[in-house]
Amino acid sequence: MAFVKDMLRMWAHSWKRFISIAMITLLGVAVLTGIYAGCRDAFRSTDRFFDAQGLHDVQVLSTAGLSNGDIAALRKVNGVAKVQAERSQEVTFDLDGRKSATMQEIGTNGIDQPYLQEGRMPKKAGEIAVTRKFIRDSGKRIGSRLTVTPESASSDTSDTSDTNGADGTNETNGTDEAPSFPTKLTIVGVVLDPQNLSNPDGYSAMTSFRSTATTDYTFFAPSDGVTGTLYTSATLLVKGAAAESTFDESYENTVKQVTDRIDGTVKTDRQKARRQELLDAGNKKIVDARAEADKKFADAQSQIDANRQQFNQQVDQIVDMQASAAAANAGAAAAAGAPNAAAAAGTNAPNPQLDETTRETMRETIIAASPELTQAKQQLDQAQSQLNEQKASTEQTLKTKENELKTSIPQVRWYVQDRQSLGGFSALKSDLDSIQSLGNAFPIVFLLVAVMMSLTAMARMVEEDRSLIGTYVGLGYGRLAVASRYLLFALLACLIGGGLGLIAGFLGIPAFLLVVLQGMYVMPGLRLEYDWLYGSLGIALFVVGVLAATIYACVQEMRQTPASLLRPKAPRAGSRILLERIRPVWNRIGFLGKVTARNIFRFKSRLIMTVGGVAGCTALIVCGLAINDTVADLGIKQYRDIYQYDLMVVSDDSDASAMRTKVASDGRVTSSLDVRIESGDLTVAGSGDGDSGKAGSSGSESIQLVAVPEKHLSDLGEMVTLQPVSSGILGTSGVGKTGSLKLDDDGVIVAQSAASALGVKAGSKVRLTNGDGVQATAKVSAVNRNLIGSDVYVSETYYAKLFDSKDAKNTKNSKSSEDSEALTWNAMLAKLSGSDTSQTDYAESLEEDSSVMKAVSCAHMADSFKFDLMGAVVALIVALAGGLALVVLFTLANTNVSERVREMATLKVLGFFDREVHHYVNREMMILTVMGVILGLPLGRLVGGMLTMALNMPSLYFEVEVKPLSYVIAAVATMAFALLVQLFVNPVLDRIDPISSLKSVE
Repeated sequence: MAFVKDMLRMWAHSWKRFISIAMITLLGVAVLTGIYAGCRDAFRSTDRFFDAQGLHDVQVLSTAGLSNGDIAALRKVNGVAKVQAERSQEVTFDLDGRKSATMQEIGTNGIDQPYLQEGRMPKKAGEIAVTRKFIRDSGKRIGSRLTVTPESASSDTSDTSDTNGADGTNETNGTDEAPSFPTKLTIVGVVLDPQNLSNPDGYSAMTSFRSTATTDYTFFAPSDGVTGTLYTSATLLVKGAAAESTFDESYENTVKQVTDRIDGTVKTDRQKARRQELLDAGNKKIVDARAEADKKFADAQSQIDANRQQFNQQVDQIVDMQASAAAANAGAAAAAGAPNAAAAAGTNAPNPQLDETTRETMRETIIAASPELTQAKQQLDQAQSQLNEQKASTEQTLKTKENELKTSIPQVRWYVQDRQSLGGFSALKSDLDSIQSLGNAFPIVFLLVAVMMSLTAMARMVEEDRSLIGTYVGLGYGRLAVASRYLLFALLACLIGGGLGLIAGFLGIPAFLLVVLQGMYVMPGLRLEYDWLYGSLGIALFVVGVLAATIYACVQEMRQTPASLLRPKAPRAGSRILLERIRPVWNRIGFLGKVTARNIFRFKSRLIMTVGGVAGCTALIVCGLAINDTVADLGIKQYRDIYQYDLMVVSDDSDASAMRTKVASDGRVTSSLDVRIESGDLTVAGSGDGDSGKAGSSGSESIQLVAVPEKHLSDLGEMVTLQPVSSGILGTSGVGKTGSLKLDDDGVIVAQSAASALGVKAGSKVRLTNGDGVQATAKVSAVNRNLIGSDVYVSETYYAKLFDSKDAKNTKNSKSSEDSEALTWNAMLAKLSGSDTSQTDYAESLEEDSSVMKAVSCAHMADSFKFDLMGAVVALIVALAGGLALVVLFTLANTNVSERVREMATLKVLGFFDREVHHYVNREMMILTVMGVILGLPLGRLVGGMLTMALNMPSLYFEVEVKPLSYVIAAVATMAFALLVQLFVNPVLDRIDPISSLKSVE
């Protein structure tokens, strides 16, 4: 009982150490669990939302649309739980200019169901539900009406499933009609598209610009009123996938098994079957066209024959009349000489007989003598000639169609995609993964500092009780029992600090992070959850570290005999320090300066612990500020240094000429470059062959594909800074000389932001998807310095080579060889005159023009670029690092004072005033703090570079930047914490009683 009371009394006396260990554990556990818990809560709520709305696991797209046979084949795939055939149509409408939208049918099989936020779901034909983004942009509300116009190519499938009819027009397959939606619409609800959780009122980097194949909004309509049997896509749910977290590798493996089956069996068979359907439909059209043409020609020939017969009859009548008249005249002349013979002849042959030659001669004579007959004959001959020419021409056309049918109908291509292809899903996952990587790295530093401080505090605590430990061991108490006094002390401090850390880690920090996340993404049903396993392991990690340090301190003392422990610890033998050997310097240092130098360098453990602890805290502050500086400079570097143009204008293909005319007529442009901009994808398949970036790398990135006219390839360098980059260390990259990179016809230039995320380098092979969905394999000729957005530059010639090749022609919306000779330059990069404000105003005015789809001012983007999520995390990290620095300095200062009580008492006996004692002690701490700061500043740059390298976020590359002011802030903050600690330490020095402190231990 006395042992326990003494232990409790000892604990109460060491309350400062208890608070220090508890606070360090609190901060460490909070950092370890807080960022993880915030990301995990977002992951779990999003996963629940996806399961509730039936977000598809797999989506199948076809360049020729999907038929009922395709849907039936997908249902038979092993592992597929549900299949939903989907129909959509692209439409346009007037909203401060021409805008586009996708009319999406709400599925009836429970897949990709929109989440109702306001109003009700549409049920009748003509009713639609819209997204909040549309409500915000349009100013419309529930009950508003809207009229839309279907695109000329109303859906991707209608363009590719049509075949050329015999008359040369494009006709839809008679059995598969393209989807068609009502055009008179009424808004009845506001919904959230589960495929895109981006908050329309939150942060948007605006890193890509829409091409003609991308719509601005999505309208959801019921099946009522939708016609067409050709499906735009098919969405699938995989058996067992809902039981896995959509962000885990187990989910990806489950889905991959099904996508592999589709790729391996169904895909090939249905591609061939679908193309054969199109061939059969084309052949049927040709046969029907030939039959219809033959019928028309036969009818025309019959009409001509009837007219010619009537004409011949008229001519023959005239011939007969003339022949009869001639015969009558001849008979009258003969009757004068032989009346009896004439009478006999007139009785026996009343109609003279003409031979065919004479009759034909008479016909020609009669026709030639009559202008009317001549004209009638010419008309008949001309009609016959025209009919013969039409027959020959039609037959030739049909034969040409028959010969061209197989080449004009492309090879059908299926694209099997999972959730990673959804831009909203991949952006959310990447954001959370990147933030979570910070949460995984920073606790390591906190743990190391916690172990160091615990070792310092507990070693001093054990050393103070040295004689008491010897007494207990001499009385027969076991060493384990004696050590339990300190182990339980450290354990209790860790448990209390860890418990408070769990509260902060699972409630405080996640609530803070989720507020920021909800400004970027809409996550219905978000709630804070506690993870018992992770929380317990978090505390256990710090408990093990602190207890290990305590055990080490106890072992170091208790391995001595009780007799040795009962005697005071012999003071350290005097020794020279290195500075003493530098006589010119040492001789010029005063007495107190020499004492301070000896105290600092003779006690190596105190030196290492203090400098190491301060350096770690300073490094954390610098690291946080480095991330903040890096993010803050992204916009300026990208939109003022890399992008040299001032304005980007994008239009629809049909409005490209009008857009250029409009910009040119305004007179603001000093120089410009016409380009083609499309939204596409860059994909790297994990092959591990070294040709596709990192071995085994994989992934997809949304890109902005920029095609440059062949005659103006050299002008690209005047609009965009072209600098080749190579991977560096510590978050840096090797940047080549400006202008040393040229765009040519041997490959594409990929932005550094995309290359870094996917592990792409010069010489890699990647798969590009253009704005029309055509895919092709391209060679990466170089990686260009780029921080925001994922631009891929390609020459006009290489673009044609990629997307007009045999394989590319066999994909959707591929152009004929005649049509593909020249691209439509739907965008312009321009340099403007005037101030930044005038350039921004001009861009805004351009967006009101009907020919302009998007106008972006680089000056506005540079000034308005923000990254709220990273800024919030950086603020959190800096605050926690500052708290850790304060606790570390407090612990070290108190330990330093407790170790030197007799020394301080001696100084007081010698006549030192309190202020002089303060200065004597605090000077050593300030010097050690300065040494820690000097070491921590470059260490923080090192850690910051390593962390930013791990932040692979979509369309962003963090080029590490640490401003001199950040180093100053980190140093000043650490020194300020050291001065603040002095305010707590000075009263302790004042309370030292020289008499009691100098009493002999015996």
